[in-house]
Amino acid sequence: MDRVALAVTDGMLHFELSVAYEVFGADLSHVADPWYDLTVHGPGPVRVGGFGLEPDRGLDGLSDADTVIVPGWADVDVDPPAELVDAVRAAHEAGARVASLCTGAFVLAAAGLLDGRRATTHWAHTDVLAERYPRVEVDPDVLYVDNGSVLTSAGKAAAMDLCLHLVRLDHGSAVANTVARRLVVPPHRAGGQAQFVTAPMPAEDDHPLTELFPWVVERLDRPLTVEDLARQARMSSRHLGRHFRAATGTTPLQWLLTQRIRRAQELLETTDESVDAITAATGMGTATTLRRHFNRTVGVPPDTYRRTFRATRSGPR
Repeated sequence: MDRVALAVTDGMLHFELSVAYEVFGADLSHVADPWYDLTVHGPGPVRVGGFGLEPDRGLDGLSDADTVIVPGWADVDVDPPAELVDAVRAAHEAGARVASLCTGAFVLAAAGLLDGRRATTHWAHTDVLAERYPRVEVDPDVLYVDNGSVLTSAGKAAAMDLCLHLVRLDHGSAVANTVARRLVVPPHRAGGQAQFVTAPMPAEDDHPLTELFPWVVERLDRPLTVEDLARQARMSSRHLGRHFRAATGTTPLQWLLTQRIRRAQELLETTDESVDAITAATGMGTATTLRRHFNRTVGVPPDTYRRTFRATRSGPR
C-alpha cells in the first residue's frame, strides 16, 4: 500500500486534501521505511478552494496506485465530473483501495463503489447521500467506515481519523500513534473497524478529565477500578461515569480496557516480550484474560497479531 494517489478536480475541499497530503506526503521514512509515495492526479490545473493546484499526473494514472483518496466534494448538489467518477471506478477495479474524505463519498457513490455497502459522510449531507443513492447503507453516527477496499469518513477532523486508520492498517498502532503525536492530534474514537478502536481524549485544557487520562495511561499495569479513577478525578463514581460518557461515548471500564488493548498492540508490534510479560504490563491479570479480550476486540489472538505485523515489516511490500 505504498503508492497513494490523491484524486482532485475543480470543486474539491482544500482542508481534507491538505490532511491527506500531510499524512501521506510528508517524508516520514524515519518512522516507517518504506513510507508512502504520494502523487496528485487531476485533469489539469485545478482550483481547490482559494488555491491553484498543479497535479503530478492525469486521472488515468489512478489505476497505478495502491490507495486512492478522494477529498471532499464542495457542492453535493452538483454531480462530480464523469471523468473523475470513471477514473476512481477504474482504479478500484484494478485493485486499488479507495477512501473518501467527507463529501468525497458522493464520488464513490456515483462510481457505484458504495452500492450494498455501509458508508458515511459529513452529518449535514447524510440524508442527501441516502436519498440520492438508495442502495448505499448510510450511517450518520460514525467517524468512518472501513469495508476493506472501500472506506468513507465523516467531515473535517474525521478525515484525519481515517487517514491515521489507514496508517495503522499498513504499519501498526505504534507507527500511527507516532504520526498522530507529530501532528499534535489527540487520539480519536475510531469507526468501522473494532480492532482499531482508539478512545478519544478531550482536547480542552479545562475539561474535568484532561488530567485523569494521562494519569491512567501511565498506570495501565495496575489493577485500577472505577473508584480509583473517581478518587483521582475528585468526583463521585456516578459523576465520573457521566463525564466519561459525554467525552468518550463509553464507560470508564470500557475505556480502560481499550487503553490496555492498545498498549498490548504496541508492545506486540515493537518488542519481543512474552504474552505473560505483556499481560503484566497492561494490567490484564492473566494471559487467558488478555487473549480473550484481545481476540474479541482485535479479531485475532495476540500471537497472530504479532506475526502479522512482523511479516508486514520484514516481508516484500
